[in-house]
Amino acid sequence: MSDVWDPHGSLRRALWIGGAQWAGKSTVAELVAGQYGLTAYHYDYHDARGHQDRRIARRVARGEPVADPAPERVWVERSPEEMAAETLAGFPVRFDWALDDLRALFTGRPVIAEGWGLRPELVAPLLDSLRRMVVLVPTEEFRQHQLRTLPRAGALGIPVDDPARARANRLARDRLVGEDAVRNARRLGIHVIEVDGTRDAAAVASEVAERFAPYLDQRPSYAGS
Repeated sequence: MSDVWDPHGSLRRALWIGGAQWAGKSTVAELVAGQYGLTAYHYDYHDARGHQDRRIARRVARGEPVADPAPERVWVERSPEEMAAETLAGFPVRFDWALDDLRALFTGRPVIAEGWGLRPELVAPLLDSLRRMVVLVPTEEFRQHQLRTLPRAGALGIPVDDPARARANRLARDRLVGEDAVRNARRLGIHVIEVDGTRDAAAVASEVAERFAPYLDQRPSYAGS
């Protein structure tokens, strides 16, 4: 592990689930955390809520507008490639904020941190073993299943003049960002799990727990969970 400030050892002990949107990262993290008595850290929740003050302060320090860009500019007027590039460029700063959250967790047990912003190339320097991280990514078929069955997967939640284009842009952006995570994980030797829907969340959680087994107190069966 690199020389990173870690006053309580929470980063050193952490287990990480990164990857693409709609691969079931949150569900899997909750299952593993519940089985082994771990604390689950959900990146998306903290990034969208707990970090807003820091996001605004950074804009002020950089002389940027404080308000979020107009929804049309964010979701309609740009290409998915531009959107993905901006998202990837912003991850390192947002990752630092997540590390601050994790440092504050005073626990002798590992924290299991999940989220698409926990990028392999950012997490890898913190690891004493590559077994501390897995990357989950949906196959295209499973992604489409999620869009059909999970209303929030396809919903933008923000009014725009061209919702169909905004939705298509968002989905294409998410696909590009997920592909980037897989490329970096494989380059670094971090285990990638493709979620295709043929196994339920408990079975995927069992595979994740198997990867994390050296850092868990016990290895219960997920059969029938």
